[in-house]
Amino acid sequence: MSRDSLKSHDKFIEKYNIPFVLLSDEKEEVCNLYGVLKEKNIYGKKTIGIERSTFIIDENGIIEKIYRKVKVAGHVENVQCFLGL
Repeated sequence: MSRDSLKSHDKFIEKYNIPFVLLSDEKEEVCNLYGVLKEKNIYGKKTIGIERSTFIIDENGIIEKIYRKVKVAGHVENVQCFLGL
């Protein structure tokens, strides 16, 4: 999920042939609920951005695991390990 528009997501899905839906949160409602909007310092300029995070949510809607400040390298493997895959 990101704050990008659905149109932007559609272009991304088409470009990379992604076989699933990407969610859009342009109004930042979900971002605020999950507390992922953080102040960032980009090239000396402070801005509000999304802290890359992963939430593992079970079939009952219960958050089982939260990964904050996610780095791409090794993240998939960590999630798969948690899920027992």
